[in-house]
Amino acid sequence: MVSKKGYKILIVDDEIEYQKVLSIILSDVGYDIASCSNGHEALEYIENNIVNLVLTDLKMPVMDGVELIKRIKEKYDNVDVIVMTAFGSIESAVDSIKYGATDYFVKSGEMEELVMKIDRLSTIFRLERKSSVLLKNQNDTEIFMNSKNEEYKRLLEMCKRTADTGINVLLLGESGVGKEIIAKYIHRLSSRRQEPFVAVNCQVFPEGMIESELFGHEKGAFTGAIDSRIGKFEQANFGTLFLDEIGDLPIATQGKLLRAIESRKIERLGSNKSINLDVKFISATNKDIEKQIFKGDFRDDLFYRINTLSLYIPPLRKRREDLPALIKFFIKKIEIEQKKKIKRVDDDVMDFLLHYDYPGNIRELKNITERMIALSKDGVITINEILMPIGDVIEKNTTEQVGVKSLKKARSNFECDFILKALKNNEGNVVRTAKELNISTRQLWNKISEYKIDCKKCE
Repeated sequence: MVSKKGYKILIVDDEIEYQKVLSIILSDVGYDIASCSNGHEALEYIENNIVNLVLTDLKMPVMDGVELIKRIKEKYDNVDVIVMTAFGSIESAVDSIKYGATDYFVKSGEMEELVMKIDRLSTIFRLERKSSVLLKNQNDTEIFMNSKNEEYKRLLEMCKRTADTGINVLLLGESGVGKEIIAKYIHRLSSRRQEPFVAVNCQVFPEGMIESELFGHEKGAFTGAIDSRIGKFEQANFGTLFLDEIGDLPIATQGKLLRAIESRKIERLGSNKSINLDVKFISATNKDIEKQIFKGDFRDDLFYRINTLSLYIPPLRKRREDLPALIKFFIKKIEIEQKKKIKRVDDDVMDFLLHYDYPGNIRELKNITERMIALSKDGVITINEILMPIGDVIEKNTTEQVGVKSLKKARSNFECDFILKALKNNEGNVVRTAKELNISTRQLWNKISEYKIDCKKCE
């Protein structure tokens, strides 16, 4: 069945009865319909609303169908037009195609024919939209593959060298550095690119569910297994399986995973039938696996099996030269997602974004951008949107203060108060304050963020 959701049709006809009949028929088959009685009304409606297809009569007072087609195509080339005409003016309808009409329909014909024509255009629209989304996602990935940082460039080069090999890859790095992005990049570079890429976060599944998630199960294998289900290994067969946060796998599951990787075979829970595997295996963790091995929380034999090649992804603070492009990318992306237009980003905002340490890495940069765009007013982002404190979070440092339970807390309170006073003395100017405190601007921004200081209140 043709997907009709999100496809808007505008009917333009001065015959009100025919207009109503057509509206009822097309609404009944699932299309979203609007109607106008002449060309001027139609152009005004298209100016203020999203329209995918115009069904227009050829002969109308005020503005005929041909003139309407010309005006639509001058300004809205992506809008399709089907001309509706009486039997005697078919030749004119055919001529209208040279002005940009997509097709024509004779009013005395069967309505099923018109619906078929519309269904065909709706299908093309849906496929083109899907292709544009896929292209957009590919472009999203490209921004992370165009780095100016030498260490990150070496990482990408190693990805290219190993993409089409059978070796297992372990991705290392802090949380939020983009391990899944790198895993997808390796998959895309390989000859498996047309096959599935399946990602599993081992951290989100409780111990009793992770084995079923990975290996699948047969009906009745355990309480609640009312149907058979394939696991992630089978879903990824001939493609790539990415196990994120592998350091959180239970010890018992680690043993079964080791056997699957070594034998290239799995068995669903509750089955004795072996299933052959041809999978590129990539795993990732932000934990110190060697320390886990020492504590007995991770199998050393599994570690050696998944660690044929380990690739370290540097944190965002180690590749600041990439920040301008990443900031611009996230602003553009989130503008579209939130349907907000950003006209200006204040200089002190950019100064903060370029000097902040991002302990949460790419994920944190995205979250900060989402927040500042969501809170922006009139298309302008100020420093308040980043550092807006929630309640009175700045405590005064006094010897009488109640609740200071440690020397570290007391030092933090003193430092916060000291920075706040310095900012007030410099009227909120971060660069001047940093020089006065004999620290870098980046260090000061990190402290401002840590203590949630509102610089605007210091002006």
